[in-house]
Amino acid sequence: MRTISAVLFIFSSLMFNLKATPPDPHSCSLPQQVVVQKVHLDLKVDFNQNILKGSAILDLQRADTMAPLWLDTRNLKILKIIDPQSGEICKYTLHPENQWLGSPLEIELKAGLTQVRIEYEASPEAAALQWLSPEQTLGKQHPFLFSQSQAILARSWMPIQDSPGVRFRFDATVQVPPGMMALMSAENPQKKSPDGKYSFKMNQPIPAYLMSLAVGDFEYKKIGRNTGVYAEPRALEAAAWEFSEMQDMLDAAENLYGAYQWEQYDVLLLPPSFPFGGMENPRITYATPTILAGDRSLVSLIAHELAHSWSGNLVTNATWNDFWLNEGFTVYFERRIMEALKGKPYADMLELLGWQDVHHTIEDFGKDSPSTCLKLKLDGKDPDDGMNDIAYEKGYFFLRTIENLVGREAFDAFLKRHFTANAFQSLNTETFLQQLYQYLLISEEDRNAIQVEKWVYQPGMPDNAPQPKAELFDKVSEQLTQDLPDAGIAKAWSTHEWLHYLRHLPEDISLARMEKMDNQFGFTQSGNSEILAEWFMLAFKRNYQPAYEAAERFIIQTGRRKFIVPLYKELAKTPKGKMLARSIYAKARPNYHFVARATLDDLLGA
Repeated sequence: MRTISAVLFIFSSLMFNLKATPPDPHSCSLPQQVVVQKVHLDLKVDFNQNILKGSAILDLQRADTMAPLWLDTRNLKILKIIDPQSGEICKYTLHPENQWLGSPLEIELKAGLTQVRIEYEASPEAAALQWLSPEQTLGKQHPFLFSQSQAILARSWMPIQDSPGVRFRFDATVQVPPGMMALMSAENPQKKSPDGKYSFKMNQPIPAYLMSLAVGDFEYKKIGRNTGVYAEPRALEAAAWEFSEMQDMLDAAENLYGAYQWEQYDVLLLPPSFPFGGMENPRITYATPTILAGDRSLVSLIAHELAHSWSGNLVTNATWNDFWLNEGFTVYFERRIMEALKGKPYADMLELLGWQDVHHTIEDFGKDSPSTCLKLKLDGKDPDDGMNDIAYEKGYFFLRTIENLVGREAFDAFLKRHFTANAFQSLNTETFLQQLYQYLLISEEDRNAIQVEKWVYQPGMPDNAPQPKAELFDKVSEQLTQDLPDAGIAKAWSTHEWLHYLRHLPEDISLARMEKMDNQFGFTQSGNSEILAEWFMLAFKRNYQPAYEAAERFIIQTGRRKFIVPLYKELAKTPKGKMLARSIYAKARPNYHFVARATLDDLLGA
């Protein structure tokens, strides 16, 4: 039972959002006039034509009884819009396409109409969807489909108010070919349906970017009380072993910041073309196979996506300008989970690697670039431009600065209140800061000590950022003075220790030394994607030719942007390297998701 003060807190937050939250610059919808409350999907997955077709019935709440319904669409073919009660046709206008926003759909609403049915088809080139042939899967027998709706790509496979500030419930019926399974960010099946027909329900309200659909030859394996993994049959056992700590992670997360609100937590292992490490779709995280290292050393990514069940899915950034509210909180939460499971020395390594990453990103952008502010100004731009280490790591170090000042106990109490009082709501940065000042940094002295405004609204990394240290890395650094690390010592290193070692090798390292290291430790043929990416980066910088063939193979087979974009960038720094990069990209591009292609087309002038 909530206290009176908590109820007043929620009420004041809602009123503040209603009055002060600006429109979402990345959505054409006007939810303050007419808002979608629930979606009923009826879809057929056609692998012959690579299209989704069917209908969406939208339940509406109308604050302005004279206003039309505005929806976001992108390359959707609108077939018909009707009143599902009377069957009467609704008049609509599909407005001209905008580069980032797609084509706004304006639907006239007669008096009293609170539901519309939209019959439509999604294009084979729908930006959110990747259609894979059987040859591109592990099993080689069935095709594969998966979605990636974040940031504003849900509109490419369903007509919706595609803003993180708009939440709705949904149910769905999806027809797929027999022998295949369909999964959504909802209550999911654990066995295949003989006729290929699946029903879904999501009772908690979610924003459109968390809508997901995957279809393939999946099997399911239970991990713990309310956790499990889906994968193609050939990868199921390896994935279940790698993710065996999922239940422990979920239990640790609940101990930190309160009950898990989504009942079930599962992971779906996707093909290598998936452009991200993971995607936090409610109830079912999508994960890249590049985290299957064989030693559980990369599962902090699962902790990160799980943490999104609180920071992001439960309490959501209101616009993509506030993206740090999702990711900075999630990185902080992820590292607290890993500290609970693996101990502080392990979490310290993650923190220091994050420190290295964010400083590299700031160096890339330039320390005075507005792109290094936490609060972004992405109006007129693709919100995908804001998805970098600034939101993740600068956001994390801002929260760590606050924790250092007020103490962990007080900060944990504030975060628990944050997740409870703002549950199933969307916040902008200004609303969060108002709550921060009201409930934690109450005195002007504390605010000045943190330099809140500087952290949020100014570029670069403030000088009061915590300076991370990692004892385990100190021991690694001792080995850098030698031509080769001691094999007995290095044998016990985790992935994180190897990354620290590789990142701190001298910039002018000799090719002879690289060859000796490669012969001793097998970097070029490693099965660990993090180590491969770091090693290939060094190989491109030093023109270490023995690694080039394996690097090309890695780039073609891996669609994860975290790895391939920096490698293409490094390769393209010289005219000869750029020719090679374009040659590799020509082979790799058909295997990449739209999100990766959009970045690389621009980078390489393809």
